Amino acid sequence: MTKIKILTLSDHPLSPSGVGTQTKYFCESMLKTGRYSVISLGGAMKHNNYNPVLVDPYKEDWKIIPVDGYGTQEMIRSVIRTEKIDLIWFMTDPRFWGWLWEMENEIRPLCPMVYHHVWDNFPAPHFNRDFYLSNDHIITISKVTHEIVKTVAPEVPTTYLPHSVNPDIFRPLSDLQIDEIRNRSLQEEDRSKVIFFWNNRNARRKQSGSLIWWFKEWLDKENLHDKAQLLMHTDPKDPHGQDLEHIIEHLGLKDRQIMLSTQKISPENLADLYNMIDCTINISDAEGFGLATLESLSCGTPIIATMTGGLQEQVTNGDEDYGVGLIPVSKAIIGSQSVPYIYEDRVNKAQFHSALNKIYKMGKAERRRVGTLGREHILENYNFVKLQNKWVEVIDEVMENKENYNGIRFKEVA
Repeated sequence: MTKIKILTLSDHPLSPSGVGTQTKYFCESMLKTGRYSVISLGGAMKHNNYNPVLVDPYKEDWKIIPVDGYGTQEMIRSVIRTEKIDLIWFMTDPRFWGWLWEMENEIRPLCPMVYHHVWDNFPAPHFNRDFYLSNDHIITISKVTHEIVKTVAPEVPTTYLPHSVNPDIFRPLSDLQIDEIRNRSLQEEDRSKVIFFWNNRNARRKQSGSLIWWFKEWLDKENLHDKAQLLMHTDPKDPHGQDLEHIIEHLGLKDRQIMLSTQKISPENLADLYNMIDCTINISDAEGFGLATLESLSCGTPIIATMTGGLQEQVTNGDEDYGVGLIPVSKAIIGSQSVPYIYEDRVNKAQFHSALNKIYKMGKAERRRVGTLGREHILENYNFVKLQNKWVEVIDEVMENKENYNGIRFKEVA
């Protein structure tokens, strides 16, 4: 049987980013059917070399080609021609794909284009309409983005399919197991502290610098320097963000009030961290979904999150809260001549301090209760074991309608 060949354009599927992790989940879902093979152009990370990699246990069925950025038009033309690609699937912010959509009249008569759309924000960005119309199908990861796409380009087939997490890896541990992790990972004087966790890329919109500053002021105001701690798992010198080590030094923070975790770790070890800490924080100005908070809830640990993008779907279901949602107090517009503007949601220091106090004063038992509700929320709505079949159904449907798509496009291109 000849397998259907998918070309994915996205973050490197073996990278730790949220987009990379979801790309890996997508590829594995398709490969498990035995009917698909995958070639991935893996970008958005530093590469030690650019040699293609065959991924175990799939070998020839899944080849990753490291690229800078997300590839080039010349590279796409070459791969489509030499590998005889049947479908292109690509994922991340729409601002990065203008060069690919320019090629739609070349690509779409040959193979469908499926865009896995990770982020937009209200007001609906109508300037993206032409981009959306350049796809055969759009998958949206949040209800916010889904509503925007349906508003801006209702003609395009669209499926809501949120980020997901593997609940067998990200699962709650027993009190005994958590105590063992704390004893192994923390110095003795830190083991009784309430630990807040930030697991994110150090980028401007993630508010890493503000987080440090605001957390320090909260410690000062509440006199909690020896009772609470912030653990940040990130690259402290990411060129897209701030120099976090310098900020910590400049603010005079010491005695492990803010700890940096910089080593790449396995999903299993990351799950240990989510269990070890008391609350996970994400106060981003803009977020497609926010995988870290999803993983945290799956481990039964509550969250503090800005009510933006997919984060607002995680922190509450409308009836139950799984932590503290920060309602934005203002909206900002950013962008440049070369990058279409985007809308950002902003929270303030007072809101953040109030959220920290609420989590801190909950006590261990109440945090566990809230986290348990969050775990149930994940199992019901963001469970990879359930959602992987939906990915396959969408791609199967696109391939079944491929001839209809091509017939329309050949008339347009002729």
